[in-house]
Amino acid sequence: MKLTNFVSADAIRASFSSAMSSMYRTEVPAYGTLLSLVAKVNAQTLAASPELRHRLEQTDTLDRISEERHGAIRVGTAAELSMLRRAFAIMGMYPVGYYDLSEAGVPVHSTAFRPVSDAALKVNPFRVFTSLLRLDLISDATLREEARRTLERRQIFSGNAISLIEKAEADGGLDADEATQFVREVLETFRWHDRASVSGELYNRLHDAHRLVADVVSFKGPHINHLTPRTLDIDAVQELMPAHGISPKAVIEGPPARACPILLRQTSFKALEEDVSFHNAEGQWESGSHTARFGEIEHRGIALTPKGRALYDQLLAKSREVVRPAADGSNADDYLSELARVFEAFPDDWNSIREQGLGYFRYSVAECFPQNSLSSREASNIAALVAMGAVRFDPIVYEDFLPVSAAGIFQSNLGDDTKQNFTASPSQQEFESQLGAAVLDEFAHYESLERASIDACLRHFKPVALAS
Repeated sequence: MKLTNFVSADAIRASFSSAMSSMYRTEVPAYGTLLSLVAKVNAQTLAASPELRHRLEQTDTLDRISEERHGAIRVGTAAELSMLRRAFAIMGMYPVGYYDLSEAGVPVHSTAFRPVSDAALKVNPFRVFTSLLRLDLISDATLREEARRTLERRQIFSGNAISLIEKAEADGGLDADEATQFVREVLETFRWHDRASVSGELYNRLHDAHRLVADVVSFKGPHINHLTPRTLDIDAVQELMPAHGISPKAVIEGPPARACPILLRQTSFKALEEDVSFHNAEGQWESGSHTARFGEIEHRGIALTPKGRALYDQLLAKSREVVRPAADGSNADDYLSELARVFEAFPDDWNSIREQGLGYFRYSVAECFPQNSLSSREASNIAALVAMGAVRFDPIVYEDFLPVSAAGIFQSNLGDDTKQNFTASPSQQEFESQLGAAVLDEFAHYESLERASIDACLRHFKPVALAS
């Protein structure tokens, strides 16, 4: 029997993430500038905050920061979405969460493909926010049918990519040569194409329905529309961007700046207007333009419990009832001031967040704590162990996405006149059917991580608990 040395899914994912970053840096040079800015700010932040560096080292997450990326793509059919799921599975990336962006005026619903286990995240935490176009939300029946026929005619994966996916599924993995081919072939799905697959006339009608519809339907494949590095101080990067020739959006999406970051904050530069070509009525190429791709950065905080998320949503809605941020930034100062004021109601120290059940934490045994100083009751009670300093707790990083934040960046990047209304119509069951799999519930997942860490601590102290 022949034994095959398969390349690990984590290694394939790391290779793909690196290749994607290199490709996007070539396609969008400003992305390279963002990477340099983020690296500079992260180094300065760590130098100025030994406590932060120590916490990242203690949780074995320091090394992953510089490699961390998330991307975003949009596909047009259930077949495209399902094949993407199969390709991402070979990279150890699985669908987490369901997002209905129709409530934010964007005709898609989405999931995030990402590694799930702590070990996999530490190797490479690459994520791809993947959206499926909702043609059913387009009111013009004729246009809807034209878009459907256009999407059905295309194949976003090469024949070699499909063969390698099928081989990996049948054999249980890919060897080194096959993994290299797989990365190269699948990368082509995400490459930018400057020749549209529709006429200029059809593009304009799709664009009038929604810019995102035109972006998804009009091209050979679902080009990556942004890649996002992770920063440890998003406000500092935002401030530095103009001096490096990058114009950031006026307002950082998400919660305000805090001592204890929660969920996710994002900012970006506006989408590029890029030259593209369309077929005219005579079958010749004619010049035009398309706006879709942009650069984004993110600052990740703690994953919130359902209780914490409900408080977050309540406070965000409350702030926007007073001041809703304008896309042109004209009321940015007023909005940020109101946001900071309202969010004073959300505790801003780790212990209060933990005690009030607002966030998820990872518990670990404190170094060199003498077990013989514990009573059996204390050794079997996690709260008592924390209070005595026998167990430490660290925030679990939020690895997922915010629908409102993502939609806010999309809308503001496309300009003031792009807001369109769709009836909020979540359909997770339909999405999962098209995906070919159920999505992982992120709250249940974070809770399981916290519970596992508590159980590990209690097992450590179990001999003491049984001593009396």
